[in-house]
Amino acid sequence: MESMPEDLDKAAFCGEPSYVWRAGQERRLQMIISAAGDRLNGLILENGCGVGQYVNHLSPVSGTVIGLEFDFERGNQAKSLSVQSENAHFVNSAGENLPFPKATFDLILSHEVIEHVQDDSLAVKEMVRVLRPGGRIVLFAPNRGYPFETHGIYLSGKYYFGNKPLINYLPKFLRDKLAPHVRVYTRSDIEQLFKGLEVKILERKVIFGAYDNIIARWPNFGRALRRTLHQLEKTPLKVFGLSHFWVVERI
Repeated sequence: MESMPEDLDKAAFCGEPSYVWRAGQERRLQMIISAAGDRLNGLILENGCGVGQYVNHLSPVSGTVIGLEFDFERGNQAKSLSVQSENAHFVNSAGENLPFPKATFDLILSHEVIEHVQDDSLAVKEMVRVLRPGGRIVLFAPNRGYPFETHGIYLSGKYYFGNKPLINYLPKFLRDKLAPHVRVYTRSDIEQLFKGLEVKILERKVIFGAYDNIIARWPNFGRALRRTLHQLEKTPLKVFGLSHFWVVERI
């Protein structure tokens, strides 16, 4: 179940990483694996790894995985919580200045991260720079069409954690005043980030969440909700989904 983070400032500006592994994370892992194809056997970067959950679950089924994390404390948590696999490593750095040569990686995972960086355009350019030709970026980012702002809001200088309804439907200047700590994206916003770069878009869609917190409280209702919303991903109502899912290939 959702709990209040100990450090609200960090939760606001860095987001809350996945501390437990449940159906939602497993579903996204399978999407990542499917999108990666044989690149899974190469060199992989998780760009913004939090406490290392995806690194830990990718490393048993892949080649070498490097988890990069901007926040020093979370990077140390990732190391301490690591499965200690020989093919999993961690680096402390910013996404706008990746400490790797160009054309280094076969696969880059950016999971709900670009909304938090200082410069999302530069962060995307850096990912493309360090990607080998034929390599892929798998990107998850928050959808502005989702009826809730999941990162909380600021009101009268005070931060309020948790899901806040309809914030993302406000005019942009007002939405950004309430949530200055995090971005939210339309499809065209993400298209603009990749515009002019040497990439091609292989897949882009909007997905709903797994609603594991709801299922934990009300199992029957939660599972019915999950089934219904996942079916909506095949309809025009997908515009109300939680996250964008993009697969981008370097050319």
